[in-house]
Amino acid sequence: MRVIAGKARSIPLKTPKGTDTRPTSDRTKETLFNVMQPYIIGSNFLDLFSGSGGIGIEALSRGAGHCVFVENKKEALSCIKENLEKTKLYEDGQIIAKDVLFALRQLDGQLIFDCIFMDPPYNHEIEKEILFYLKDSQLLAPDCLIVLEVSNDTDFSYLEETGFFLYKEKVYKTNKHLFLKRREDIE
Repeated sequence: MRVIAGKARSIPLKTPKGTDTRPTSDRTKETLFNVMQPYIIGSNFLDLFSGSGGIGIEALSRGAGHCVFVENKKEALSCIKENLEKTKLYEDGQIIAKDVLFALRQLDGQLIFDCIFMDPPYNHEIEKEILFYLKDSQLLAPDCLIVLEVSNDTDFSYLEETGFFLYKEKVYKTNKHLFLKRREDIE
């Protein structure tokens, strides 16, 4: 895995061993950032369930102003730190070594995010709990883009109740990216 564009382009990234994290392939990452790029430049970017930090680092490399990485697994945290140092993007990043919902509560009222990416464990409905939390939080900038990486069979029949709508969707072999916006941002 490597950074594919921007000031840290081509720098290889370390990933945690095992199957707890799912590094995003270069092709998928390129597709993802083609949609996210208008939200990146100068943004406050939030990378939830960061794993190796690859998505947040890619955002920083492409011009995000600041990125908060939220991860609670020790080996993954070590990879994020090492990758930020290797890419020389450490000063623009902040690592929170906590459970995602705890971290969101800690950040609420402190920072506002232009773009939020989350790649939660598949098929545990964690994203549902997070979306309901975000609905009533003060974490979202106007026109904030929320991106979820989930398995293809993830149920989102509840989405309308969260106050978010599906702005765009990219489907791959085993997973998909959902791009969400707040309903109030289009009204």
